[in-house]
Amino acid sequence: MSEPLKIAVLVSGSGTNLQAIIDGIADGSVNAQIVKVVSSRPDAYGIQRAEAAGIPTLVLNKEIYADAPAANKLIADECKAAGAEYLVMAGYMRMVLPEILDAFPNRVLNLHPALLPSFKGAHAIADAFNAGVKVTGVTVHFANAEYDKGPIVAQRAVEVAEDDTLDSLEEKIHAVEHQLYPAVVQMIAEGRVTVGDDGKVHIA
Repeated sequence: MSEPLKIAVLVSGSGTNLQAIIDGIADGSVNAQIVKVVSSRPDAYGIQRAEAAGIPTLVLNKEIYADAPAANKLIADECKAAGAEYLVMAGYMRMVLPEILDAFPNRVLNLHPALLPSFKGAHAIADAFNAGVKVTGVTVHFANAEYDKGPIVAQRAVEVAEDDTLDSLEEKIHAVEHQLYPAVVQMIAEGRVTVGDDGKVHIA
């Protein structure tokens, strides 16, 4: 087996997708090593998940983000120093700035709970539900300077059933996230993911 892909995971909340990746590494389905977990909030439960798995953490707060470029440079520098090859945003609710994007070009993954380019923004599940769509889903894409607009790596559809509530749809979306995100990390670890000159992601 090749060397594990070294990643840093950025969180802001409960860290369920972080846990899904930790579990995938533990069961051998994801050939990766999480070298750092960065939290934008000191009360995020994702920090406890990282500590339980023995992963070093970097914990920020709103005072540090008062100077957003400096905060982004700190994150980039700390993740580089830890040996991270890719950054994986898992419920990270801050915009990544050039200080991060330039340090990890086409190597900052983001997870979005809708089928981009539809339903961008922080309320994608509710927006899709309220729009009455019959199919929504999950998108994994590379982050760039435009919010929710980077090159798409993978998507998976989720049917909206007649008896779905917003809560039940959220559960279905999150269940798919927990499958798709580790699978994409594994595809990257296998060297199968490239961004072409056309700006699109190509999967070998």
